[in-house]
Amino acid sequence: MGKILGIAIQNYGTLKNVKMGKLFSDQSSKELGNMIAVIGASGNGKSTLADAFGFISDCLSGDVESACDANNRGGYDQLVSQDSAEPIHFEIYYKETSNSRPITYELTIGKDKKNRPYVKEERLRQRRPKNKNGRPLSFLYLIDGKGYAFSGTDGGQDDNGSIEGSKEEVELSDIRKLGIVTLGAMKQYSRIEMFLDFLKSWFLCYFAPDTARQVQTSAPAPYLNRTGSNLNNVAQYMYRENPDEFKKILADIQTKIPNITQIEPVKMPNGQMVLEFYQQGFDHPFFSPRMSDGTLKLFAYYLLLHEKNPRQLVFIEEPENGLYHQYLTDLAIEMRKNVGTGYTKQLFVTTHSPFFVNALAPEQVWVLEKGEDGFSAIRQASSYEFVSDLIEEGAEMGDLWYSKYFG
Repeated sequence: MGKILGIAIQNYGTLKNVKMGKLFSDQSSKELGNMIAVIGASGNGKSTLADAFGFISDCLSGDVESACDANNRGGYDQLVSQDSAEPIHFEIYYKETSNSRPITYELTIGKDKKNRPYVKEERLRQRRPKNKNGRPLSFLYLIDGKGYAFSGTDGGQDDNGSIEGSKEEVELSDIRKLGIVTLGAMKQYSRIEMFLDFLKSWFLCYFAPDTARQVQTSAPAPYLNRTGSNLNNVAQYMYRENPDEFKKILADIQTKIPNITQIEPVKMPNGQMVLEFYQQGFDHPFFSPRMSDGTLKLFAYYLLLHEKNPRQLVFIEEPENGLYHQYLTDLAIEMRKNVGTGYTKQLFVTTHSPFFVNALAPEQVWVLEKGEDGFSAIRQASSYEFVSDLIEEGAEMGDLWYSKYFG
């Protein structure tokens, strides 16, 4: 379990200095909720924000240099904010459960003497047990790959050098790899391991209906991949694990997809699994490869919401693409209901659709705008004058946004 209470991004493309939610460095703001929608005009930084989350995720599977080059990012020089002399920096304020102490993760990526991107600084810190105030102790602190880490569930070092617990000197052999990846693989660093597991659970979603139409080889998969190309494999996995429960899930999903009266899993002679969609007005079903883009995309989103062991942070870019606008409010309502208020799942969505935003509350909507300097700024919709008052009087968020009351 776990969720982000706040995130700060500095010098990442147009995100020169943006903050969302509560941070160790900014305790005055409110914590992020479980449903966060980011809106704004084209070119205001929504895709860059999504890519920043993707970049952190990519750093886990390789090194920071590879992450800078991946997904057409173009390398460090193309990523860092234009004309910035400062390195790329992230701050994540994270909490495992409602009763646990928050953890702050800071990551700074700069360039070494050979002009190659590397991990310049990395830090994890947490308050003492039963201590609601005071500065937290660092239990991982690396500069240029050298520093210290603390084993166990407590302890650390304060800014004055005072030590509590078991401190171990650390030097990484590769300064392009994250220290949390190396040390998080060791059981003695249980807090680092826990945070690493949280980051590994992130899911960046780029569903593409064309790839979902592919009938792949029989290879059951517990989770949808980024493009949804393994949709039938996930169906096969869910059916294999618990056929009765999967049929209940399909029965629930079919009520949310217009003109679909029934969805049935069918196992082919070669072991592959495909889905049959029964459409209103037709006597015979259609296999998933014959379904429309919108139907497949809606099905993939609802299947994502029914994961048995859900990814803890899901980021979806523009779910409205390829979907009829009247379906979007229902989808947003279902997403909002699905994430709830606990620490099981957190959902970030970028959107241009006022119909999607209509289902949300002011504190769930964040607005990206471009400043005169060309860099992006972000603020909560609830901070705009009159917005919360108009919502209380019966107005809807998307309608206010469309009417230019904010954003």
